[in-house]
Amino acid sequence: MLNKILFFLFLSFAGFTQAESLGYQTLTPAQPTQNPDKIEIIEFFSYGCPHCYHLEPALEKWLKTKPENVEFIRYPVVFNALYGKYAKAYYVAEALGVLDKVHADFFDAIHNKKQRLSSEDQLAKFFVAHGVDEAEFRNTYNSFLIDTKFRQAKATPPRYGITGVPTIIINGKYKTSGPLAKSNENIVKVIEQLIQKESQTK
Repeated sequence: MLNKILFFLFLSFAGFTQAESLGYQTLTPAQPTQNPDKIEIIEFFSYGCPHCYHLEPALEKWLKTKPENVEFIRYPVVFNALYGKYAKAYYVAEALGVLDKVHADFFDAIHNKKQRLSSEDQLAKFFVAHGVDEAEFRNTYNSFLIDTKFRQAKATPPRYGITGVPTIIINGKYKTSGPLAKSNENIVKVIEQLIQKESQTK
């Protein structure tokens, strides 16, 4: 009996090691996806994370050619109070329909221009500069909708074992990141390989 247990443990460890050598980990248990008809890709990120900023060009290039059966979702993490402000800014932009307009600029403001965007007033100024009415920004920022999304942003990452960003989840089953894939270019390659693998089961 002991030999059987050890054998199965060996197989599990061998599978885990093989997956890691390919640049990803298998999630146990797998997590449900929002749309079972699509292959779901989630990026856990933060605007304050320099690694997320450096991944962005490769990710944006891939998004322009991603397969039609793939649904891409960004999920801001709330590891600390500052990341929480950035997460709320992301959800405000999403709610106001200006995410495409401000997403890259928000990264740039933090990492290149070294702007402080850590208070509601500073964030309001940034959004106004991007054509958003200040009162509309403040009403949305302090709304029940944004508060709900903020709470979800705090509660969701532990389900996937997220301890750092950027981390990419492929169809609720696999996880990759810089340390696992070894480079931003390889992150994209791992995503593509696992999309192909998952597409064979659809």
